[in-house]
Amino acid sequence: MLYLELLIQGLIYGSMYAITAVGLTLVYGLLRILHIAHAGLFALGGYLGLLLTNATGSLLLAIPLASAAVGLVGMLMYRFCYEPILHRPPYVPLIASIGLFIAMEEIFRLIFGPYGLTYRNPPLQTQMHLFGVPLRTAEVAMVVVSVVLLGVLAYLSQNTRTGVAWRATVDDPEIATSYGIDTIKVRYLNFFIGSALAAVGGIFVSILSNLVEPTMGGVAAYKGLAIIVLGGLGNVAGTLVASLVLGIVEAFGTIYLGDLLDRDAIAFAFMIFVLMLRPHGMFSRR
Repeated sequence: MLYLELLIQGLIYGSMYAITAVGLTLVYGLLRILHIAHAGLFALGGYLGLLLTNATGSLLLAIPLASAAVGLVGMLMYRFCYEPILHRPPYVPLIASIGLFIAMEEIFRLIFGPYGLTYRNPPLQTQMHLFGVPLRTAEVAMVVVSVVLLGVLAYLSQNTRTGVAWRATVDDPEIATSYGIDTIKVRYLNFFIGSALAAVGGIFVSILSNLVEPTMGGVAAYKGLAIIVLGGLGNVAGTLVASLVLGIVEAFGTIYLGDLLDRDAIAFAFMIFVLMLRPHGMFSRR
């Protein structure tokens, strides 16, 4: 029973990591940018989800509204932060992204205060059992929502003209442009989808902990980077598998290594171990 509980908890956290890290992978696959400010959008989603839920009393209304708003912020971020410097060396957008993330943390602190905000009536807190394992409704909902959203994304990328345009732009932007694909629109859509997914991740993390604070994006930032490195930079399928593997490793590691390392340290120890064996990640070729 203990192993089953650890496996389920690992899959729950892995689904949260996946929905957050996919946005990072989408941006890197398209623009070759390590989008650190993605973690700021994760925190923004948590704030907007909490404020809208407290104001309306409806989580079902808050999730799409907050996700759409954060998606638009992601598009603005691309337009005013990244687009003017895409021709620069890769470290320039990286530095800009780090600065933007730090600025977002400070803006959250100024607007919402240095202390955390909580839900007046935390949603999805009822208890249920799955194979005898006690779970909160929020944990099950996070897995279901993650699977549905990632499934829809996979369908769109494989079976629609927009998805074909996105994949063509990733493979070769110049050839895609020569075939009439508007790569600018593809990039804006890419940022909208990735940012909206980050917002959903931030909302569910805030529900699980009943807390939103200015620095909550910090953990998402380095966990997301660890995951996309493990999955092979720009590899969406590898990112999904790496997210689930990392969640399971953390869950089991807290039992066997909890006296030596905390949960986050276990994740990075695992990443270092994997990269020693496969420097290009688990699912990447040289």
